[in-house]
Amino acid sequence: MKHLFAFGKTGFPPSIPRGLLARPRPAGMRNAPGLGLGLGLATVLSLAMPIEGRAQQAPEATEAAATPAITASDGAASVTIETNAEAPQEDPVTRLIQDGDSVDLDSLMWLRRPVVIFADSPADPRYHEQMEWLRNGAEPLLDRDVIVLIDTDPSVKSALRKKLRPRGFMLVLLGKDGGIKLRKPQPLTVRELSRSIDKFPDRLREVEERREN
Repeated sequence: MKHLFAFGKTGFPPSIPRGLLARPRPAGMRNAPGLGLGLGLATVLSLAMPIEGRAQQAPEATEAAATPAITASDGAASVTIETNAEAPQEDPVTRLIQDGDSVDLDSLMWLRRPVVIFADSPADPRYHEQMEWLRNGAEPLLDRDVIVLIDTDPSVKSALRKKLRPRGFMLVLLGKDGGIKLRKPQPLTVRELSRSIDKFPDRLREVEERREN
């Protein structure tokens, strides 16, 4: 009560609107001296404090609302980077087998060992058997720098047919020097092809160089 009385003597602070303190008191409290002053102060403080609290909490709420957005953005960016970094590798079969209609053998010299598969029709059972073996053994053939060229349309008269002159089904193995190393009228397994290539002098040098490195 001392504080309330002293407060009453010195006057109200200029920051408190006098209109709020002038509100009428309830009928039961009009004759209670000092109680109206205390109620008025409590009312003013209760009205003033939430306003200040909201003013102080507003930036915090804004920051809290912004934080998840930043986190979500960072997370999405990291996912995108990881996805791009994990790009799928090319299929070994796609790297091994190509259409031979437009291939220039001279461009492959000293780089690849062409295995040319000829057939008069893609429905030839020998062609199907040969291609199945090659697809299943793509990795060891790629390790030996092999490229498979296919030609199943004799009516086109491609450069490969003009140079190698096949009859019906034919498998032709060429070396990196462009010379014909093997010619077979029946399918060959990947193991048979690999054994033939491993006997080439340039292949032996390659294996030796890999061991030294």
